[in-house]
Parts: sequence; structure tokens; C-alpha cells
Amino acid sequence: MISADGLKPGDKIPSERELSERLDVGRSSVREALRALELLGLIETRQGEGTFLRDFHGHQLVQILSTFILQDERAKRDVSETKNIIEIDCLRLALKRISHQNLVKLSEWAENVESFDDDEFFYRIILLADNHLFLRIWLILKEYYYSLLQIPPTYKREDYLFLLAALAEKNEEKMIKAYCELRNLSI
Repeated sequence: MISADGLKPGDKIPSERELSERLDVGRSSVREALRALELLGLIETRQGEGTFLRDFHGHQLVQILSTFILQDERAKRDVSETKNIIEIDCLRLALKRISHQNLVKLSEWAENVESFDDDEFFYRIILLADNHLFLRIWLILKEYYYSLLQIPPTYKREDYLFLLAALAEKNEEKMIKAYCELRNLSI
């Protein structure tokens, strides 16, 4: 409804009565949902004025929602599997689309950056894959993935360099093998 109505942060949302009619639910359900959204900091109610949409970018919504969504082991496994699948598919796309110049830049970064970061590496790969939807899905999955972990995994820079070497050779089989070794996955 927010998207359909083109609402932006600061805009007034419809009244309880209108929401009840549009969503075809009781007013008590609408009131309860609005109370929950307000507790999450996604809306704010101003006495005598109405209810307004707040700026939710940068909000800790993933962490909050993950406590509800990721309650069973299957959902947790699915998050990890899906993240891996997207990373592999982005590597395949990057293999087809990467220019020599971009590969050199990525390799120089991977070899010389002081604090190597897995997220930054795959963010750069996904940008080279040039698929905006994969990027958006991966960013969300990554947040859910990290909300599941007590201690984030650590990886060796050499494993990324091996992956980049396979990318430079345009060798998909070697690249997938390098990714599986990086993530400790069976092939």
C-alpha cells in the first residue's frame, strides 16, 4: 500500500478506518498492527495530526524480523543456501561480463587492501555481474545470514586470490571449485 500510494518518509498514512476498509480487516487488527509498527519505529503517531511514515532506511528491521522468520532450522539453512547460490550465479555472470581492466582493479584491491572483507569482495563481484536484483536480494540475505551467526566466519585472502585466478582464466569449473573451497562446501 505504501508503494502503491507512493508514500515517502514523512507522509501521512491512511486512517485506521480507511486501512480497515482497504485491507478488509477489523479495526482492532489495524490498531494492533499500527502499534507494532510504531514500536519498531517505522511509523509515528502525532496527537491530533495522524500517523506518519518514518524514514526506515538503515533501520535494524532485518535483525528484528529475523527473530520471527528464522525460528526453524530449515529457514536458517535456506538463507545460507540461497546466499551461496546467488554468489555462485554472480560469479558466473561476472565471468561472462568482466573486462580485463575491471579484473585487474579487483585483483589489485584483493591483493593490497589492508583489511580484507568477504562482504566487500562479493559486493564487488555482484557489481561486476551487473544484476541489480541479485544485488538487492544478496544484501538482504547477507543481513539475515549474519543475524544467525554468533561469530562471523573468517576466510583466507589466498582463497579469494585463487577464485580471482580462475575468473581471470575464464575457467568456470575451477571458479566453482574455488568458491566451494572458500565456503567449505562439498562439490
